[in-house]
Amino acid sequence: MDAAWPAPDRALSGGWVLRAAGGVTQRANSIWPRSEPLDAGDERLTALRDARAWYRRRRLPVIFQVFDIPASSALNAVLDAEGFTRQSETLILVRRTDLAVAAGGDAPEPGAGVEITEYPSAEWLDLWWSVDGRGGAAELETARAILTGCPALYALVRADDGGPAAVGRLAVVPGAAGSWGGLYCMATRPDARRRGYATRVQQALFSAGAARGLAGYWLLVMASNTAARELYSRAGFSEVSRYYYRQERPRRSLTGC
Repeated sequence: MDAAWPAPDRALSGGWVLRAAGGVTQRANSIWPRSEPLDAGDERLTALRDARAWYRRRRLPVIFQVFDIPASSALNAVLDAEGFTRQSETLILVRRTDLAVAAGGDAPEPGAGVEITEYPSAEWLDLWWSVDGRGGAAELETARAILTGCPALYALVRADDGGPAAVGRLAVVPGAAGSWGGLYCMATRPDARRRGYATRVQQALFSAGAARGLAGYWLLVMASNTAARELYSRAGFSEVSRYYYRQERPRRSLTGC
């Protein structure tokens, strides 16, 4: 997941991966506590002090991506004591490729009318950014760098008027995790929703992934997004874990005489 959404600015601090991308997306501007220090006390506070300095130099808030597992309890206790908020609970869903395809059967052809490319076109970017983007041209260029920092496939389906209706991205991470793909950036034009376009994009990416021998897929969805969760449940996805973000509260400066 980290490699599928790579922050262009990153550093390793002890067992923590510090990530920054000019404030574009929480994930690319958060700390991934990949491993914890053996000394649960002073080393964790020292690591937090160093992380604060790193993000301060970039004028970014300190945000942790914390997985909802027992191993996170010690870190959460420190963040609770430091007044960090808890927000944006996110589910991690997975779906295995059909057994017939995984066993070597013929992979289905991508959905009719769905365009698959290896780089995001201007139309693809415009639609995705209009739905999920936050910011202007500079932020969009940062987002483009994140998207293209990992090999991926980009799907676009057009509406009857010829304009883009829905898009999606399948990250294909090289290396040990290369047998799985990550589904990202599923976005549908507001006036084209509930017409099956998102399902066509999804199926086309499944087909393209199966043709490349992927064993399965993961995706991330906000716990509060019930419509998307229903779509992914119908597609065979099930929850395996979840995470949330812990963000440092802004400190108020003293004012007045």
